[in-house]
Amino acid sequence: MALPSSLNLAASQIQAYNLDDLRSCARRVLPKGLFQYVDRGTENESALRTIKASHESIMLRPRVLRGVSDRSMHTQFFGQASQMPLAIAPTGAAGLLWFDGEIEMARAAKHMGVPFILSTTSIVSLERVAAEAGGNLWFQLYMWPDRELSMELVDRVKAAGYETLMITADTPVAPNREYNRHNGFTLPMRISHRNALDVALHPQWFLKVFAKYLLRSGVPSLENYPASLRTSLRQSQTPLKSEALNWDDVKYLRQKWTGPLIIKGILRADDAQRALDCGVDGVVVSNHGGRNLDASLPPLIALPEIIDKVGSHMTVFVDGGFNRGGDVVKALAMGAHGVLAGRGPLWGLASDGEAGTRLALQIYKDEIDRVMAYVGARTLADLDRDLLYIAPLSISNQSRSIE
Repeated sequence: MALPSSLNLAASQIQAYNLDDLRSCARRVLPKGLFQYVDRGTENESALRTIKASHESIMLRPRVLRGVSDRSMHTQFFGQASQMPLAIAPTGAAGLLWFDGEIEMARAAKHMGVPFILSTTSIVSLERVAAEAGGNLWFQLYMWPDRELSMELVDRVKAAGYETLMITADTPVAPNREYNRHNGFTLPMRISHRNALDVALHPQWFLKVFAKYLLRSGVPSLENYPASLRTSLRQSQTPLKSEALNWDDVKYLRQKWTGPLIIKGILRADDAQRALDCGVDGVVVSNHGGRNLDASLPPLIALPEIIDKVGSHMTVFVDGGFNRGGDVVKALAMGAHGVLAGRGPLWGLASDGEAGTRLALQIYKDEIDRVMAYVGARTLADLDRDLLYIAPLSISNQSRSIE
């Protein structure tokens, strides 16, 4: 039985009882440009509102008197045990939120018994994360325009012992995040005349994170990129994307990668079927957390059709806006096998490193456990669509509050 997260605060100095508490803490300690890079969406941020509305449009119809004293949320992903139906999503530049942040997050995931997915655009190299954290490690791959360099990265991933490879398919070009330009934020992050005041107003972050990198190895960079691409990155100020990525690349990767292979960024049942036909083991129903195409369909709306099409033949994950355990339960009742959590663990990381990330994961675990009890579910197998009432989607025109 999960303990209330308030009883686990000995592991963290942060007084947080939900993910919004952790978000508030992260907002206080991070420079505005860095906080908004994680928190915000793209263009008019309509996708963030529709994601939230889609979660709120789904309600639970509890079954009562089911005897739920012996609940378990244990599951398996690709034959590996997971203590809950959750994995830490790949998130770029986590190492800017906390010194060696990707290692801290991987250690927290290992402690909590869930997979950790490292992003291609991480600040810490994939080899260091494997050597210094370990656990059930997956790797998210952005294909670069140079296919040979991309395959060299895949070879590194395999050599380091990562078990699962995830291809991100929904980012053929750089997204239009105008607030990054307003804030003078780039990836890799540099301190310039446009963001110097913002950084100066957050001395704790500068001393505990950025200055440590400067003293150890200089300005933090994207350590998984080869030297030639780092030069291009300095010139373009944005991580490189491959506009030419297509299904033939997926087939080629399927031949090269012998472990579980996942495609992230699926919103259509026919694309999910195409992935299955290519021999892919899983998909992530995702619109990139509302951070890419602002007019994209919310993942929870796309999920049932995709589950009905391929759910009995491959593992189906979903992500986007899962800030409460109750929303995780809704996705599982729809038929998802697991949920990827991105921003929540990042807020924990920014607040208190590994301990804060553990706290974020414990909050998810406590909330999932509590909602399972309320709906009469002893195991994840007890979650089904009969528990759900789906109302017509109602989307507010009110702008999302950032501050």
